[in-house]
Amino acid sequence: MPGLAVVVAPDSFKGTAGAAAVAASVAEGWRSVRPGDHVTELPLADGGEGTLDALESALPTCTRHEVVVPGPDGRAVTASWLMLPDGTAVAELASSSGLGLMSAPAPYDAHTRGLGRVLADALDAGAQRLVVGLGGSASTDGGAGLLTELGARLLDSLGEPVVDGSHGLAAAVRVDLSGLRPLPAGGVEIWSDVTAPLLGPRGAAAVFGPQKGATADDVLALERALEGFAVLVDADPSRPGAGAAGGTGFGLLVWGATVVSGAEAVAEAVGLDRLVAEADLVVTGEGRFDEQTAGGKLVSWVASSARALDVPVALVAGQVAADPAGFVDVVDTSVLAGGAAASRAEPQRWLAKAGAVLAERTTARSDTAGAGDAAGAAGKTP
Repeated sequence: MPGLAVVVAPDSFKGTAGAAAVAASVAEGWRSVRPGDHVTELPLADGGEGTLDALESALPTCTRHEVVVPGPDGRAVTASWLMLPDGTAVAELASSSGLGLMSAPAPYDAHTRGLGRVLADALDAGAQRLVVGLGGSASTDGGAGLLTELGARLLDSLGEPVVDGSHGLAAAVRVDLSGLRPLPAGGVEIWSDVTAPLLGPRGAAAVFGPQKGATADDVLALERALEGFAVLVDADPSRPGAGAAGGTGFGLLVWGATVVSGAEAVAEAVGLDRLVAEADLVVTGEGRFDEQTAGGKLVSWVASSARALDVPVALVAGQVAADPAGFVDVVDTSVLAGGAAASRAEPQRWLAKAGAVLAERTTARSDTAGAGDAAGAAGKTP
C-alpha cells in the first residue's frame, strides 16, 4: 500500500501533556504500525500555554530569549519569549504570570507585572511587533501590572502608587499613562480565543475568578475593582477578549493592542493550511472533547480547516464527552486505558497506543477498500 502523508496537529492535553509531547507520542504509535508513511508532527496552541513551543517547533529560525521577572506572586521566575525572523516578538502570559507559577491561589494579590517585564525586554531587544498569547493567568488585575511595568502609574487618593493586584485596582482613583512606552512600529496583537468582555456575568471575574481561588464574595469584590479601573481609562470593557486572562486583554487594549483568534493566528504562523493541503489525513486532539470544542476551540478550528480542503480528520482525545460528528475516526484514550485516571497517569503510553490504533484501522479500511487505495483508506477523495 502506498505511503500516506499524515499531519498530527493536536492541542495540549491540559494537565497531562503538552502539544509537542502529544504529537510525538501519537506519531510514534502511528509509525510503529505504518513505518512507510510520512508523518509530520505539528503541535498547535490557541495563543495560551504552549504557543511558544508550537512556534519554535515549526519555525526553527526563531530565537528563544529568557528573562528573570517577578512572577504573579512576586517571586522571581524565568520567562521566555521568541523573536521571529521578521522582528516579531512573541510572549506567552503563562510563562511569566500564569496560575501554574503560584504556590497557592491569591485572587486579590496576583498580578501581571512579569508579563509587562517580558514585553519590555522584547522591546529593548528591538522587537518591531509584539504578539501576546493570553491564557492560564493567575490574576484578575485587568492587566494593570503589565501596564505599570511599561510605564503607567496607578495612583490612590493621596497620589501614591497603588499596590499590585486587585487590591491596587480597588484603591486607584487616577491612571497616569503619560510615561507609557509607545507601541512598536508593527503594533501589538493579542492572540486569544477567549471572547469574554471585561465585566458582567460573562466577564473576567465571574467566569475565571473561581478558577483562581475566588469565592462568590471575592468575585463581587474583583468585579467592583475592575469596574473602577474601567472608568479611569479610555478603552471599551465590552470588547470581546477584554476579559481574557483576568482582564489582561483589557490592559493591552488600553495600550492600543488589537485582538485576533489565537488558534487561527498560530495555525497561519506554522503553515497549517499548506501542510494540510498536501496531506491524506490530519490527526488532531485535545484532553477533553466536549460541547465547548464546537464553540471555537482549537480542535474544531483545525477540523474545519481540513474539511474545507477536502482532507479527512481523525480525533484523539483524553475523553470524548460530545458527539464527534464529522471525524473519520475517533480514539478516546480513557477507553483504551480502562479509565480516565489510568489515561492521565501514563498519557504518552496511551497516546502512542491511540496513534497505533488509528494506523491499524486505516490499514484495515484500505484492505477492505482494495489494495492501493491509500487516499480512500484515509477517507480522502482521490
